[in-house]
Amino acid sequence: MTRAAVVGAGTMGNGIAHVFAQHGWDVALIDSAPAALDKATSTIRNNLERQVKKGTLPAEASAEILGRITTGTALDAVASAELVVEAASENPAVKFSIFEQLDRASAPAAILATNTSSISITEIAARTRRPEQVIGMHFMNPVPVMQLVEVIRGHATSDETTSTVMQAARALGKTPVEVNDYPGFVSNRVLMPMINEAIFCVMEGVATPDSIDTVMKLGMAHPMGPLALADFIGLDVCLAILDVLQKGLGEDKYRAAPLLRKMVAAGHLGKKSGKGFYQYGKS
Repeated sequence: MTRAAVVGAGTMGNGIAHVFAQHGWDVALIDSAPAALDKATSTIRNNLERQVKKGTLPAEASAEILGRITTGTALDAVASAELVVEAASENPAVKFSIFEQLDRASAPAAILATNTSSISITEIAARTRRPEQVIGMHFMNPVPVMQLVEVIRGHATSDETTSTVMQAARALGKTPVEVNDYPGFVSNRVLMPMINEAIFCVMEGVATPDSIDTVMKLGMAHPMGPLALADFIGLDVCLAILDVLQKGLGEDKYRAAPLLRKMVAAGHLGKKSGKGFYQYGKS
């Protein structure tokens, strides 16, 4: 496979497009907002320049990689793609609608993947006439840097689809890990309760955010503390994933900390809003 389409030009989408193009794929990057596409192109260009400065990419490669990416606002652009990766907002209704449209617009043999971090692959696949060709392809942020791709099989995902996507992830220089379709998969089922517990510690006055993060960094060898990581992910995204976990698994241990709900309601979403558990200057 050499032709991909990425639906959604936000932080994850532009990173996914970047990685595909860097590894020789022709990429259609699609978003309903032209401004998002302009921002994504600028971000990819800046990240490629950073790679050139670090010496991890030849100077002449940057223009070639950008040249492999075409942008557009219509989903019709997925028609020639062999692999489509949806990277829209983490909202079930949005994803269900997109997959209904992708099923109609994509080539019959195309694999439809979702970058969801927690929403059921089985439910997404049920919105299509090709559930055996629907799979989760959960990249980690920042996509050009992080090694892992969580490959999630829905109830109907075929062995052939899984094998093809595992092989494609390896061709992108990533390490794919196959998991089954349960709420939160592996990554967020393990990570989010830890982040949530750290938030409870702040709420209950056990320690300051910086102290909690320092304990986890120096005591548990985590490269980033759970509260700084929550800010980086987005507190609204953390809350949405915890809600999926609680609803899907039906256990109170996944109940989001009231402080998290309060911060999200106040618009304190972490790095992207300038304020979360820490303050951030404008980028």
